[in-house]
Amino acid sequence: MSIDQLSLTFAAIADPTRRAILLRLSKGSAPVKELAEPFQMTLPAITKHLKVLERAGLIERSRSAQMRPCTLRANPLKEAATWIDRYRAFWEMSFDRLDDYLKELQSETVAPPTSSSRKKRSR
Repeated sequence: MSIDQLSLTFAAIADPTRRAILLRLSKGSAPVKELAEPFQMTLPAITKHLKVLERAGLIERSRSAQMRPCTLRANPLKEAATWIDRYRAFWEMSFDRLDDYLKELQSETVAPPTSSSRKKRSR
């Protein structure tokens, strides 16, 4: 069964550790040891996260003597952002409708009661 690129990207960024690694790599390439420093996990555990990111095409690992620097490859993130943007209009319309409804509720609350509504309350 073939998994599409968008699914690989979303699966990779679903984990907070991997998102933190991508954030660090957005500032520039870094060796695996440096990427592992902020986390309280073993180097093999970090390597597993890196493999997921690499499989999704979000990072590239190279070899420089003893070091294995990682570099961000953000193209799959752009594709995910484009996919999410398709729903922006839906959410904006939903928020606009909610805003209109809240304004309507506030105007009903603020408006003084009419004489007919006072008669109903006094009964």
